[in-house]
Amino acid sequence: MRVIAKRTLREFWGQPEYSDAQSALEAWHFEALKALWQTPQDIKEKYRSASFLKNNRVVFNIAGNKYRLIVSIDYQRQACFIKFIGTHKQYDDIDAEVYDGYSTQ
Repeated sequence: MRVIAKRTLREFWGQPEYSDAQSALEAWHFEALKALWQTPQDIKEKYRSASFLKNNRVVFNIAGNKYRLIVSIDYQRQACFIKFIGTHKQYDDIDAEVYDGYSTQ
């Protein structure tokens, strides 16, 4: 699976208040790169707590559920697009089904 873009993750964990997310995000990124997700069930087998939204969006709990990562997955092209990374409070302030950016606030 291609992850677009790791830079988004680096910018997030590069902020002092979110530096504790680095190892968990790097682990998720490494696993996603190796993954061959064909269906949501493939993701659910590895990430039991993942939530699935409309338009092939998936919400992952990161760093012991401290952060939320939203991605949009194109199963056919094997591409995963990062749409949001932030705290639970930041996640609660967005519409996860349509949000098309990421949080660093």
